[in-house]
Amino acid sequence: MSAIPERRPLGRTGLQVSPLGIGGGAGISSDDVLHAYDQGINYFFFSSDLHHFLYTHMAAALRTLCGRGSAERQNVVLAVVTYVTRPEKAMGALFDQFSELGIDYVDAFYWGWLGAGDRAVARQLLAVTPHLRGPDAHAARFVEEAFGVSERLRAYGAVRSVGASFHDVTLAAEWAGSPLLDHVMVRHNPAHRGAQRALPLALPPEGARPGVVTFKSTHGAGVPLWKRPAHAAAEAWVPSPGHLYRYSLSQPWVDLCLTGPRTRSDIDAALAAVRLGTLSTHELATLDAYGDALREARAAAPTRASSGTAPLHARSDAPVCPAVPSGIRS
Repeated sequence: MSAIPERRPLGRTGLQVSPLGIGGGAGISSDDVLHAYDQGINYFFFSSDLHHFLYTHMAAALRTLCGRGSAERQNVVLAVVTYVTRPEKAMGALFDQFSELGIDYVDAFYWGWLGAGDRAVARQLLAVTPHLRGPDAHAARFVEEAFGVSERLRAYGAVRSVGASFHDVTLAAEWAGSPLLDHVMVRHNPAHRGAQRALPLALPPEGARPGVVTFKSTHGAGVPLWKRPAHAAAEAWVPSPGHLYRYSLSQPWVDLCLTGPRTRSDIDAALAAVRLGTLSTHELATLDAYGDALREARAAAPTRASSGTAPLHARSDAPVCPAVPSGIRS
């Protein structure tokens, strides 16, 4: 068990990030985003297309922190994503993002939701990295023509680094060593541990590897991992969201855990948990057992006839979660 630094390198990018980042997919307000920044969080994730109506709630805060002329801009890591996975659409996505947020550069541009069937798509998307990244790239000239020149745009380009959000661990591992990919974003939680088996073997050495961001830390198969499962015994232990964030941050290959808070109290609880430090070996094993039990319960659940998918709740005789562990901190 050790302390989690307030700032840590995001792989080889040269960016320094807080251990927790905030995405706007749960509709967090701008006031609460500014509160998070005041509390030390400096990585913010914004979508200009998928679920954009939810992300708009954080847009005013991002304009304050990252807009042209902002005195806070150099302290913030702004990540933007597009789920329109067509390379020729990249400039359109940037135009939307720069127009809405009033910015002159982004620290990270992500291609979103690359799955097992997207190998050819991934090759096409990441082939345009040289046209996006840096002050001499086409994207910088495009933004300068559309929005005007600025010192920061000239220094960093419109896009400082390029990443991808993977929904397939094997595909993520295939790209983890590519110089075209500066960030790898993967799902990771106790019930979905594929990333911690595959990525450490695929990543280049420390100092040369891409930044690694985890998402879906608190949800598995659409079910909150911190809610007591149906039919669980009253005395069965259930982790808090804080346990689940610390679970990802206890992995040595993880730089940042992306969260999706709804309220200021969610932010404060997450920060309080992270201040407890990494999990002990015993705590990690307890969460592994919890994740295994949930997967076993889901595998044992009867198939929903109408859709061909398993229901959210397992049958009553399936294993649900381990006994209450001793010595685990919230």
